[in-house]
Amino acid sequence: MFHGLSAFPLTPLKEGIFDEQSFINLLRPVVDAGVDSLGILGSTGSYAYLTVEERGRIARCAVAHADDIPVIVSIGALRLDDILRLADDAQAAGVSGVLLAPVSYQRLTEDEVFNLYEKVTRQLSVPLCIYDNPATTGFAFSDELLFAVAALPNVGSIKLGRVPEDLSQVRARLPDTVTLGIAGDWRAASALQAGFDVWYSVLAGLFPQAALAIARSKEAAQSERLEPLWELFRRYGSLRVIAAAAEMMGKVAAPALPFPLQAVQGEPREALSAILAELELA
Repeated sequence: MFHGLSAFPLTPLKEGIFDEQSFINLLRPVVDAGVDSLGILGSTGSYAYLTVEERGRIARCAVAHADDIPVIVSIGALRLDDILRLADDAQAAGVSGVLLAPVSYQRLTEDEVFNLYEKVTRQLSVPLCIYDNPATTGFAFSDELLFAVAALPNVGSIKLGRVPEDLSQVRARLPDTVTLGIAGDWRAASALQAGFDVWYSVLAGLFPQAALAIARSKEAAQSERLEPLWELFRRYGSLRVIAAAAEMMGKVAAPALPFPLQAVQGEPREALSAILAELELA
């Protein structure tokens, strides 16, 4: 589960309500492509904008349509009781793993983050992936905190948005049972070449074949071909770009994102249209 290519699809909304049929339609080609896992309700899945009840329904829908592909569901929330309820709902739905970033309004201390993971991991019957995502949470894991949390029971993977300078040293301090995953699609090829185990991919949630070509080959050329798309990801955020692509392709109704989020518009959207045509992404 925490190896290979993990695809993170959108959670499409229609008039602010979960669009179940569009979600199923998004999952189908990803499942058929044979990705190694599905990452549901991640940042690309807009988890922070959805209620606990909505997220439970989406988790059940994903598991029902995943065939034999493992499903990993985000359980991040502001309050511990919501996190634990989300974990219970996800496990009851039959997920294979959960993903947790330290979400907070007030910036958390290292002790608070460790205590959070310690409480949550004790309640789990499935493995957890730690998500270090300072761009959205405002909290960056130090190496020491990462090693301490990774040593907790039921931790199976770490999702990083960076490639450590000395990967071998990081490996040496992590339990053998904990894999390393990369986020930030433009970093994937170099991270996999360096020895990362899994790519947690936005691209794969809409264009699984293109992502699989990178994940399986680990060739820089496969990733460099998509540099115009990566540039849009870096400039506007991968969520806004991939949502625009899904809207333009008729995969989801527009607007697909929860208000006030908005897929890229105007000149960036026109540029995206040209890039998708040039790269023959469909």
